Amino acid sequence: MTAIFDYPKATLLKRVVPKTRIYDRVRASTALKDKFVSQVDQITWRAKLAPETINLTATKSVPEIQVFRITLKTDAIHDDLLKAIDRAIPFPILFELEHEGQIQIAAAHKRPSEAEADKWVISDYLRSEWLAADTARNALPVALNLGVLYEQILTALMPIVPHTAESLSARMDRTHALKTKEREISQLKSKLKRETQFNIKMNLHGQLRAAQADFEHLKKPE
Repeated sequence: MTAIFDYPKATLLKRVVPKTRIYDRVRASTALKDKFVSQVDQITWRAKLAPETINLTATKSVPEIQVFRITLKTDAIHDDLLKAIDRAIPFPILFELEHEGQIQIAAAHKRPSEAEADKWVISDYLRSEWLAADTARNALPVALNLGVLYEQILTALMPIVPHTAESLSARMDRTHALKTKEREISQLKSKLKRETQFNIKMNLHGQLRAAQADFEHLKKPE
């Protein structure tokens, strides 16, 4: 299942969000504003998943889930911009990124800070592959409350198979470890291409095999 969902009609808003509202909320630097101007065409508040719109009970950590559509000027958006929007909006957010007929879904695990009541902790971003914007959308996962729905939405973005009884935080940690291992594999492959000494190449091959084994282990259930 992809994380491209068909949101119930009662949840839809389609309200344009001025970039200046984001700037004001996060006290954006000139550099951050420049990134918004160069990368983002329009921000639209597309849907609001809340008790009154989707008939699911709120939880302390997930009182609502917002869906924001961002129309891009380029084929990528820096995580700093997504984080700025996340910091400006005090609810978990699912981003639909659109560019030239393609769509990508992105979200971070966003949870209330235990240290500061009015702050949120934001993880690294999960992203889907780019797909055609007219890709068939899935029905939202069946859930007992908004917290469970949020967990299922994030899980749909993860490149791993969940372990039995594995918490969302543990899954996020494993996803981060998988991405780190993926970068290590890429670096080792690059070194192998450049290396000419036989003994060093053999050592790199061993490191690569070990890294690839670790990668596969991280992806699969226990």
